[in-house]
Amino acid sequence: MKPALALVLGLACIFPHAEVIHEEPSLYGKILVTREDGFLCMQFAVRSERRRQSCIDERAPKKMALQYTRMMMASLLLTPEPESVLITGLGGGTLPRALAELLPEARIDVVEIAPAVVSVADRFFDFRAAGNTRVFVRDARVFTRRALRDGKRYELILLDTFDGDYIPEHLMTLEYLQETRRLLTPNGVLVANTFATSRLYDHESETYYRAFGPFLNFTIRESANRIVLASIMPLPDNATLRRAARSWRQRLAPYGVPITSYPRRFDRAQDWNRDRRPLTDQYSPANVLQRMD
Repeated sequence: MKPALALVLGLACIFPHAEVIHEEPSLYGKILVTREDGFLCMQFAVRSERRRQSCIDERAPKKMALQYTRMMMASLLLTPEPESVLITGLGGGTLPRALAELLPEARIDVVEIAPAVVSVADRFFDFRAAGNTRVFVRDARVFTRRALRDGKRYELILLDTFDGDYIPEHLMTLEYLQETRRLLTPNGVLVANTFATSRLYDHESETYYRAFGPFLNFTIRESANRIVLASIMPLPDNATLRRAARSWRQRLAPYGVPITSYPRRFDRAQDWNRDRRPLTDQYSPANVLQRMD
């Protein structure tokens, strides 16, 4: 795969002309809130760049402004009515807010390491942890181990944890994915947001394959994101995915999610070098691989 040094996901763009309306320090990097062309965005300051983590269209706040958040709603095609959901990474709260509206009976747990992100999401992005939605300010891997100890299980897990550059290394390893798999119910589904092209692509793909076996790759030409969809059960066939998409079409329309166009974009091919080493707790040189020329 080609390197993605200039591709920083759909959520990681640079906006030199955006108006900064709020700055908040954090142990994990400065958090900025910017406004540009009617879009309010949360950005992480990374070196001299600003990279979007979450945005809302102030003219249509329910509509998902970023492509990758719409893509992650494809998870509902594999588990149409999950009763328990875990989301790692809060951002502006787009995903948990939408899922809480769509699945009012579901238990939704959100894990976010940075208290400042929770504060900014509350103040500027209208995210509230209320009803069946809870926020845990904790490292995602620490949360996972404690949840396993406490016997928690989830039907749907969404991995959307990024720092300013990429996914934290300890949240990319085979051991972490195996721990996360143990959090799933017997019919559980895991969906992860990552890069469509990267020097890590082969390593990441092999890591997911070792943890889950065959998975679905979901990419869209207009986005630099790749969504990995994996399941404890055998993956559904295309006809089942299309039926699920039709059943969700009307409910997802207010969020701007073109769900019926998604199944044909799913790829089941093993399009990576199977000889690449999986990322492990002993071998996770993500920072080196991502920056190699």
